[in-house]
This record gives sequence, C-alpha cells and structure tokens, in this order.
Amino acid sequence: MSRFWNPVVHTLLPYVPGEQPKIAQLIKLNTNENPYPPSPRAVAAMREVLAGEGELLRLYPDPEGQALKAAIARRYSAYGIREEQIFVGNGSDEVLALVFLALLKQARPLYFPDVTYSFYPSYCRLYGIDFVTVPLDEHFALRADDYVGSADMGAIIFPNPNAPTGRAISLPEIAAIARANPDAPVVIDEAYVDFGADTAIALVDEYPNLLVVQTFSKSHSLAGLRAGFAIGDTALIEGLGRVKNSFNSYPLDRIALAGATAAMADEAWFAETRQKVKESREKLADELSALGFEIIPSAANFLFVRHPGYDAAMLARQLREQRILVRHFQQPRIRDFLRITVGAAVECAMLIATLMQILQPHHKGENR
Repeated sequence: MSRFWNPVVHTLLPYVPGEQPKIAQLIKLNTNENPYPPSPRAVAAMREVLAGEGELLRLYPDPEGQALKAAIARRYSAYGIREEQIFVGNGSDEVLALVFLALLKQARPLYFPDVTYSFYPSYCRLYGIDFVTVPLDEHFALRADDYVGSADMGAIIFPNPNAPTGRAISLPEIAAIARANPDAPVVIDEAYVDFGADTAIALVDEYPNLLVVQTFSKSHSLAGLRAGFAIGDTALIEGLGRVKNSFNSYPLDRIALAGATAAMADEAWFAETRQKVKESREKLADELSALGFEIIPSAANFLFVRHPGYDAAMLARQLREQRILVRHFQQPRIRDFLRITVGAAVECAMLIATLMQILQPHHKGENR
C-alpha cells in the first residue's frame, strides 16, 4: 500500500486471470484458449505489416479500425449489420471496461448472475457501480424470468454461454429480457457463443437497448492478439466511442487490426476449427462422464464438472503435479467444480489417462 494511492485503489479486489506459468511440456486447459492455430490468412496479414523494415509501424493505426468494422459487417450482413453499429477495441475485456463506464453506470443498480465472469464485480468496484447478483438455478441455469418485471434494474449484463458454467439461453429468452427492460441497457457477453449458442446480434435492430460483445480470443484462436468488438444500436456505439476517445484513441495496433480483419474474413478456417472443438467437447464429456463426473451442459469450449467422490481442489492439485492445468474456483457455490478447457485430441487423451490414474478405487476413501 502507498499513501499516494487514490482512495478507490484501496477498495479494489482485482480480477485474477488464469495462471500462465512458464512450465515446459505443460497441458494447459485452464484459460479456454483454442487448441488450434489462427487462420493462415491472419498470420500472413500480420507478417505483411512487418514486411521490409516494418515501415508501417512508424505510422499510427486507424483509430476507428474501419477495415475491421467492414469485415465484421460482412460476416453479419445476414442480420443487416452496418459499420456504424460496430465498435472495436483491445480485446473484449477492454470493450467491456468501456461498456461498464459508458452504459452500465446508471442511477439504479446493475444486475448480473451470481456465478459468472468474475471481472464484472471488479469493473463495478473500479467505477463505483452498484450491482445486484441474481442466483442461477440449482442446475446453474440462468432464468430469464429473474430479469423481467423488476423496476429496480438500471442495467443488465451476462455472458451467453455463461462462464464458468458453459450454459446458454435462447434468443427468445434474451429478447424477452430486452423487451421487458426498454429503459435499461442489456449487454450480452458472447465470448463463447461460436461454440454452440445463437448470437444475439440477430436481435440488435429490434431492441435499441441491446448490445452484444464478442472477442477474437476464443473461436478465432487470437487470445495473444487482443481484439474484440461490440455490435448494437448506433446511439450505444456513439457512447462507447466518446469514452474510448477520452481514454485511448488508438486501442488496436496495426498488427492486431490486420490479423483480426483477415481472421474475420476467413470463414472456412473459422468453421473448420470451431467444429473440431465442438466434436472434441462432446467426446471429452462422454469420457469424463464414464469416469463418474457430473457435467453441466456446455455450449462453450470448456466443460464445468465435478466428481461426487473427490475434492475438486485435490484433483486440480494432482493434475498440476502431472503438468496438466485446469481451473478451480474458490466461490462457495462452485468450489466443488473444475472448469476444463477443451484441448487438442492428444491433450484431452492425456487428461483422461491421468484422471484414470488419480481416480483409482483404493484412493477414493482418502480424498474427502
């Protein structure tokens, strides 16, 4: 601590990202990174920026990312999305940070699930936003009815699919929430939507209070690049632009803009790798179920699981000893669960083989 800190800093409980250890031959299934490389077209576009002596890096990038916005608009042209409905930023976390400041700090509290992306409370504490957490049901499903009919809701945000549970709700349910709260911004955080849920981008022209946030980190295999975007009514996008240009006019560098633009345009690579992850998820779920794990239905690139006979923290620790990382959370409702990223086939096979060794019957009575 320092006497020079702003008083707000003393109250912050920062978000803790997934571990990024420097361990050789590690099977890393803790931060939901895509096991497949990004689009070759994206890699080629980034190399082109660095061609020659990297002369392009002498110049500032496009502050509005117009080429990237055009690529996103083309991808979602079936929904009638226009470039002026798109905002781009330095990863969806930065986009969300600007969303919290521009749209979610209202006179009435912000509502989001009790088990969800743990960055949300951090943003609220940083910006002084009052918030209310809404319990998921006993099966960790979000109930749309819980967000309908309360006059106290100043704003709403939730991931779809939710994180860390992986469960998704339908577009009619999202539409019901947006329709029931016409005076409140409703933000859908779609970091994992491409792995099994329907995007609410289909609804933004119908509901001017609805904003959808996506990322290139997961389904486009560009977690190391840092690029994200939001789509919504032009008035919402204008608000985000005002905040962005009061903070950082150049959030995306030339390399990120080139890579993200090319990745968005390569629909064939996107479809192929996304399908591989979905198939691996179902296979991994079947194998974990055969080992006795209870599995929350997932529409994401991870599984949220627990074993009734074994302590989750112990399992995470023993897996780590075998150089396999999974995510364990300490919150009371979910401390019995592990979140396991769907890795490549060989990684999933190693996970299952290691769990089979850990879950030997003669150990069972010792682990509780």
